[in-house]
Amino acid sequence: MSAVSAPENGQPDDSESRAERPPHAVVGSHKINEEMFGRVFDPRVVQRIWHFVKPYRLEVFCAITAVLVFTATQLAIPLIIRYAIDNGLSTNNGDQLLLLIALCMFAAVIFINFCASYLQENIVGRTAEKVLFDIREAMFSHLQYVSLSFMDKTETGRLMSRLQGDVNAMQEFLETSVISIGDIVLLFGIVFSMLYLNVQLGLLTLSVLPVLLIVRIYWLPRARVAFMAAHESNSVTNGALAEAIHGVKTVQSMDRQSVNFSLYKEKAATNLATHLTAARFAQVMVPIVDSLTGVAMAIVVVIGGSLVLDQTLEVGVMVAFLFYIQRFFDPIRSLTMQYSVMQRAMASGQRLTEVLDVPLHIEDAKNAIALSPDADGSISFQNVTFGYNPDFPILKNITFNVKAGETVALVGPTGSGKSSAVALVHRFYDVQQGQIIVGGHDVRALTQQSLGQHIAMVLQEPYLFTGTVEENIRYNKNAATRDDVITAATAVGAHDFIEALTDGYDTMLGERGGNLSQGQRQLISFARALVADAQILVLDEATASIDSYTEMLIQKALRTLLKNRTGLVIAHRLATIRNADRIIVLQNGTLHEQGTHNNLVAADGLYASLYNANYASFDDVPVNETHLNDPQQR
Repeated sequence: MSAVSAPENGQPDDSESRAERPPHAVVGSHKINEEMFGRVFDPRVVQRIWHFVKPYRLEVFCAITAVLVFTATQLAIPLIIRYAIDNGLSTNNGDQLLLLIALCMFAAVIFINFCASYLQENIVGRTAEKVLFDIREAMFSHLQYVSLSFMDKTETGRLMSRLQGDVNAMQEFLETSVISIGDIVLLFGIVFSMLYLNVQLGLLTLSVLPVLLIVRIYWLPRARVAFMAAHESNSVTNGALAEAIHGVKTVQSMDRQSVNFSLYKEKAATNLATHLTAARFAQVMVPIVDSLTGVAMAIVVVIGGSLVLDQTLEVGVMVAFLFYIQRFFDPIRSLTMQYSVMQRAMASGQRLTEVLDVPLHIEDAKNAIALSPDADGSISFQNVTFGYNPDFPILKNITFNVKAGETVALVGPTGSGKSSAVALVHRFYDVQQGQIIVGGHDVRALTQQSLGQHIAMVLQEPYLFTGTVEENIRYNKNAATRDDVITAATAVGAHDFIEALTDGYDTMLGERGGNLSQGQRQLISFARALVADAQILVLDEATASIDSYTEMLIQKALRTLLKNRTGLVIAHRLATIRNADRIIVLQNGTLHEQGTHNNLVAADGLYASLYNANYASFDDVPVNETHLNDPQQR
């Protein structure tokens, strides 16, 4: 997940695993401390979401106006029916004009109802999508700049859950929140209308509300727990799914399919159970409300019918009451369903804002300057102390200099801090003590953009993106032309195999370049670094995972890449180390010795021990130039 490669052997050793990086959370673990559910209404979350809604407040105002007009027409329809019955149908033919007036009013209200409903749905839908687009854009943009220490300890699956699932929960909330305003206004409007028509009958109708209130008092806390469990299990399941997909090669190589399936099935079953429980709580209120609707209508029919027979109540009033009762419980039912929507939205909003509030530990200083393109590629470590956990430093008071145009190799046992050192050069992390100087400036005094343009990195695991070969090679220099791309690919020995691909430089690469070999992906990453034309080239185990023949191609590419550039190289390969101008040996985070290959071997120190144990078996095999140009040999 980090932009820096893993420790040298691909697995953290005892020292670096405990101190260099924070431990990764276990996917699917219920021990991860994360608040999975929010309050029914959290003003802080609403305030943060309003920041994204505010640019569209005119659209929101129009939507609310349309909802209120729509609600007014809903309240007016029973009154028009009552007017038609009491003043049109129950009179002589001479009053048929009143019936015609009622019919015209009814048609006008229905037309206004349709227009308001259309406008409300259209405006709310479009505005919600725009707001969600802005939220996604803000989150993605923020995540591009958060410190790698955050990414090191954050699961991809949970981040994806926030970027997708939580954003979708906010969409549901935004689309229903305006409707909720209409439901509340409709509820109070119906109460007022019923009391206006007949106070006695209105109070009798409202007598069923205490039952509903008691049910809700019992229902709310249990529903909250059920919704919380469902949301948490969904997040856990997504995390497990993401890890299984990303590690599918390892799973298959270790024949872990059945075991992983059982583990995932267990999480999926838990997810199903919690969602079924949440669904029962969400749906139980519907039949209760429907039953109370029937009770209220029975009261109106029995009591209202007797009043009509006694001629103390008009027929139109009773019919209007029946319409109002039918509509009265609709907003209650709707608000009951929207309770869970709001609850999920508050929780999702909380998690979205947590991502947006992740501090940017690595930020440009207020007076940061841009590193001049003409600046030399010198690098200087001055009394540098650094640890991913400051209490456990990985590098301890390191001091060394790399001259412009010089190639320096960093070697040492696993866990000695080599990868950490090159990460600091690009300022992926900040030192706790000392300073790192690039081109004559402390990296903390430079803009990150200019520093990034000055440094090109080639990692042990080259990351290729979905797109064409050409797009991947000019990934960090969009202004590069096709000729620039071909020139770079030719220089590093990648042109021939690229041309042999189905569509050449226009060949689409799958996720992470999975349709290419490891060596081919690495050669493309070398071409990418050459196109970047940076003054400093950082190679972090760039030749560790390739075969000997491809290494010969890469050694030839290195001679091209490092020409007139400053090179900072971590490698276990003899050719790369021996050709370096100088070798710096690290041990337990300290600078143990430095010098040329021959001098260090003669000194018979740590480097000589490492060389005899690991490097001496590597012999330089002359590169067959005919093979270099033969795609079949690749």
